[in-house]
Amino acid sequence: MGRKGTFLMTTYEAMLKDAYLEKRECVIDFPNWLLSPDKIRGYKSLPGLAIVEMAGRDSVAAAIRAASEGEYTDFIPTYAYTGTEYGDWESVTEAVDRLSERLPGIRVHELVVLGSTRFWQALNGRFMAEMISRYQFFTPCIGCHFYLHAVRISLSILLGRAPIIAGERELHDGAVKVNQAPPALDGYKALLREFDVPLILPLRRIEKGKQIEEILGFKWAQDKEQLGCVLSGNYRKLNSEVDIVGYQIQRYVKEFALPVSRNLVKAYVEGRIPDHLQVAADLLRS
Repeated sequence: MGRKGTFLMTTYEAMLKDAYLEKRECVIDFPNWLLSPDKIRGYKSLPGLAIVEMAGRDSVAAAIRAASEGEYTDFIPTYAYTGTEYGDWESVTEAVDRLSERLPGIRVHELVVLGSTRFWQALNGRFMAEMISRYQFFTPCIGCHFYLHAVRISLSILLGRAPIIAGERELHDGAVKVNQAPPALDGYKALLREFDVPLILPLRRIEKGKQIEEILGFKWAQDKEQLGCVLSGNYRKLNSEVDIVGYQIQRYVKEFALPVSRNLVKAYVEGRIPDHLQVAADLLRS
């Protein structure tokens, strides 16, 4: 499935790739070519619209499962860039193709690329030493996922509070992923709930990767054919064990990741681009 090996990039797709590479501030001030007022009005008029994260195999499976469980007619695939991903950009557009081919009864619209590297930095880069001092651990992965959900909130509100579908899972064939541990997932949902935006996690209770392939309906190995992260596995020891425990995550979420994300999103919703680092520093000093 997809267009691998014969990929011909349209002008729009080339501009998406440039946006991904440049990683400019793009959370509320969308360029006209990406989201024009006419396009926004059209999307807003669709009663069965949902925003879908595009992050690899699980996100595509989540959209497929959501389509089978809800009354959706239209999906807007979205890619939120971070400061750490690498790999073949075409894997993202190929994932959109796979989703469209798998769901012929749903209109899968043009991919939207968005993000804010300063937002990502405020949660995951600048205050590492402070995080270690306060919480006796640090991994950027939890804050990164807070960021990935948070930057879609303003878009959801712009489109009439369209639900956001994501591929987060608590269980991964016995492997531990701290950014998808229950306290982290509860924190992401709590953040979006504060802005009356539904976060749909259709795969949350699915344990086996084999079940994901059954939902997909085609072969797609975990963590393959998607962009990678240079920080992957950062919270694992040499023997792959994970020492971070639930109460540490809960405290980090409650005291830092959730309130910082809330304050930054609040500024965006009010139409302001915040001073991301200052917002985080002010909270740490309070």
